[in-house]
Amino acid sequence: MALNPQLLPNGMPVPFVNEMFVLIRDGVEFEVDKIPGSDGGRLKAKGTIYLSNIRMVFVSKKPVGDLVAFDMPLLFVHGEKFNQPVFFCNNIAGQVEPVVPENQPAALYSVHSFKILFKDGGCGTFVPLFFNLISSVRQYNQQFQQANTPQAHVDPLQAAQTPVDEMMRHAYVDPNDPTRIFLQQPTPESQLRRRTYQPQAANH
Repeated sequence: MALNPQLLPNGMPVPFVNEMFVLIRDGVEFEVDKIPGSDGGRLKAKGTIYLSNIRMVFVSKKPVGDLVAFDMPLLFVHGEKFNQPVFFCNNIAGQVEPVVPENQPAALYSVHSFKILFKDGGCGTFVPLFFNLISSVRQYNQQFQQANTPQAHVDPLQAAQTPVDEMMRHAYVDPNDPTRIFLQQPTPESQLRRRTYQPQAANH
């Protein structure tokens, strides 16, 4: 994960090179733990989820403590599960590994637990797309690892190799789910594209 990734003026995440946004989902509540400076490390906020072929980004409607946005690389997500509790709203829960800055020990960074709660409307479009996408990302990464020299650290941007066009075209659209699928890529006001998760590197 990465706390507070770069955002465009319209609130959308600044895209990486070769990143394709799949969908946007408003009206969610997001919970995450182990955030520095927050009460007990847990934060809860309402906002929007952006899902791409590289990551899932939660963007808060308004800042909550130090949280403006939360970036979860799909290759770093694990233990994801769709929950349908009887008395509470449907949700996806899971864990995400931290994006450790270069030359820093991984032991200083904790795995985060997160939960996405679908408060407004259904989730019949979002949930299948999310699970199909994360499965494809893992499959293509496994093929890449087998064909190349294994790396000590997985590059989250390797997920960009996953083809998503077909998946988006054939996605089931639930009329009760306010998720919007990007049939065309949004054209950002800026042509800025990030090249790495590492903050000290040039992102132009």
